[in-house]
Amino acid sequence: MARLLIVDDEPDIYQMICRYAQREGHETVKASDGLEAVELCRTNDFDMIIMDVMMPDMDGFTACKEIRKEKDIPVLMLSARGTEYDKLFGFEVGIDDYVVKPFSPKELMARVNVIVNRHRPQSGASARRTLEAGALTIDVSGRTVLVDSQRVDLTTKEYDLLLYFVENQGMVLTREQILNAVWDYAYQGADRTVDWQIKLLRNKLGICRDYIKTLRGVGYKFEV
Repeated sequence: MARLLIVDDEPDIYQMICRYAQREGHETVKASDGLEAVELCRTNDFDMIIMDVMMPDMDGFTACKEIRKEKDIPVLMLSARGTEYDKLFGFEVGIDDYVVKPFSPKELMARVNVIVNRHRPQSGASARRTLEAGALTIDVSGRTVLVDSQRVDLTTKEYDLLLYFVENQGMVLTREQILNAVWDYAYQGADRTVDWQIKLLRNKLGICRDYIKTLRGVGYKFEV
């Protein structure tokens, strides 16, 4: 079970999401706009946020930026605007997924469950893993990344992407393989989504950015 913050100024959409989320066993909390979402996140802990973009007082992108200043909570953005620019801007802000309205509630819940499961702390032997590659260190238990001994703040999706690369060092990975492994479902606009996320990840890796190599016409390879 996960605790979800649902942020939408349309009551019908909130009720629909709430109904399907509760069927999956999740607890839901409502916010009617971005300002209310930011205040709730300051005083409460959530496993994930489902947030509309266009809202009064404070839009979803701005709210996401404010929340990110204090807490690392995965965000799935909802929007009637489905242009490539809007989606890529959302990923640059730090969201984990982008769903265009109108949407299938079942598909939405599938995406929610994928994100929640990936962000949930691991236990057992896998949780004690520490992966190293050149100047890069990944503490799997804490989902933290160090570059030259300095911590780097990554979004959930950026972390998952980096972990997938490190676990498959030296292997040529196509965009389709990356998409299936990191996003775990069919996703429209796959090539641009993968390329953009890798660009954002490289920008955060500093001296390790060149570990992710582009193979034109093929895909990518992680190699120190």
